[in-house]
Amino acid sequence: MDNIPPVRQLKGRAIGRILTKMGVLTREKVHECLKIQQQRNNKQKLGEIFLELELVSKEEMDIALAGQRGMEYVKLNEREISPEVISYVPAQMAKTYRIVPIEYDKRKKELTIALDSPDNFRATDDLNTLTGFTVNAKVTSVASMEEALNKYYAGKEESINDLIAEIKEDATLIEFRGRDASIDLEEIKELAESNPVKKLLNLVLLQAIRDKASDIHFEPFEEEYKMRYRIDGVLYEMVPPPKHIAVAISSRLKVMADLDIAERRIPQDGRIALVVGGNPIDLRVSVLPTMFGESVVLRVLDRSQLDLRLDMLGIMKDDMAKIEQLIHKPNGIVIVTGPTGCGKTTTLYSALKELNSIETKIITTENPVEYDIDGLIQVQINPDIGLTFDKCLRHILRQDPDIVMDGEIRDLETGQISIQASLTGHLVFSTLHTNDAPSTIARLLDLGLEPFLVTATLEGIIAQRLVRKICHNCKEQFEPKEDTLLELGLSPDDVAGRKFYYGKGCELCHNTGYKGRRGIFEIMTFNDELRDLVMKRSSTSVLHSAARRNGMRLLRDNGLELIYNGTTTIEEVARETIATAQ
Repeated sequence: MDNIPPVRQLKGRAIGRILTKMGVLTREKVHECLKIQQQRNNKQKLGEIFLELELVSKEEMDIALAGQRGMEYVKLNEREISPEVISYVPAQMAKTYRIVPIEYDKRKKELTIALDSPDNFRATDDLNTLTGFTVNAKVTSVASMEEALNKYYAGKEESINDLIAEIKEDATLIEFRGRDASIDLEEIKELAESNPVKKLLNLVLLQAIRDKASDIHFEPFEEEYKMRYRIDGVLYEMVPPPKHIAVAISSRLKVMADLDIAERRIPQDGRIALVVGGNPIDLRVSVLPTMFGESVVLRVLDRSQLDLRLDMLGIMKDDMAKIEQLIHKPNGIVIVTGPTGCGKTTTLYSALKELNSIETKIITTENPVEYDIDGLIQVQINPDIGLTFDKCLRHILRQDPDIVMDGEIRDLETGQISIQASLTGHLVFSTLHTNDAPSTIARLLDLGLEPFLVTATLEGIIAQRLVRKICHNCKEQFEPKEDTLLELGLSPDDVAGRKFYYGKGCELCHNTGYKGRRGIFEIMTFNDELRDLVMKRSSTSVLHSAARRNGMRLLRDNGLELIYNGTTTIEEVARETIATAQ
């Protein structure tokens, strides 16, 4: 089309008006379609009706929608893009975001890209963060985008090895070898804008998100620099980049997280927000100064991967009944316990999501707030300005909540406020770091809480761990050796007739034999016997025996069931429950 009005005349206008200005539709046709839309109770978009009646082509509609968003429409097949411009966006990034760079202004550091959907506007913000350029977007058709991606990027996927080889030969970066402590601010800025470093970091981030890593580690040592991913709770090392780019990587990450690149003596925390493949990703950035440079860890929070449903956590049927009973109590305290990274937060979120309704007011205090949940009032703790858990809890109780989630009972004051909230008719959820459920009682009493208050308010304790699941693609049956069985205190007679499985390793699971994780649980609910024992300050072993008589199934017993049904391996359950074995 040659008669497209300037974008400024189209931006923000109704789609019918835009198509009229473009000379594609008459006002009469637009009014006819508006009547059809009304007849259909306005349940269909006007643009869809235009397409349905074949009044406009798909390309004309794309041009109109782009203009409505204030974006210019381009035909990629009518222009030749230089290799230099293409090089500013690596193949994996172009394909992930479905974009093609079309122009680059070196003086202004402005990159112009083409998108195949005006709804993909978040790609502009992400590329701004990832590349450090000012990014402007134009729109093209889906067919043109597919053709351009094939033309300019087919067979050009760069690996981390390729980029590290490029970095090793980069003359500018080589100049900084052995100069970690003597680099001034202007040079740090220059390093943060290094194109090879940007490309390496972007590839590492995109690959980590694709592989569902929970953490990405950049670690300086005396003689080397390591990059590692944590996938399903286990760290895996990547090909290490040369040590002299350590400052460049930490500086680039600081720029992306809006941190102070000049400050290299104190820890810093920040956040990078991306949308990859249409999924919102939060990267929580932690920078820690060490003897040999700054260690940077990114916590990957992929909101699309969080299925907040209790029935998706792998809880056994009888345990689920106990949890359902606990979380529907009118008041009291429910504690989820376990080490860092065992899924406590996911369990609590899943419980809160089930309780989330228009009749219930739920307030949470977290550090940090990991996921935004509609309907929940979530408070981010900030000790730097005095907004601590205990101070926040006091004010929360004045907000008339029904349910309160306290991120962690970490001291006597937090515990006392949680108990007070429970006694005044609130249901309180919180976490602790203990090996098993019965040990939680000793921890609460050690904090200084009175036994009579604990027995009056504590309704239940859920201890949990995460075990890796056997990869379904390479799962094979095997016969375990006697010493392997002994890891769980089993003999060959105990497992007679049982089948055991393991993953031999394949491309799908990166040759680990595991893919994904699920929880194992130990649920301790309180009866009169247990309350009497708490009042008497009985030992953890006595509480443990009483809880088992009351129907508590141990973490290890729960893990054995997953071994016997072919979900996980002996090694996994032994590794996660060794500290809880009685």
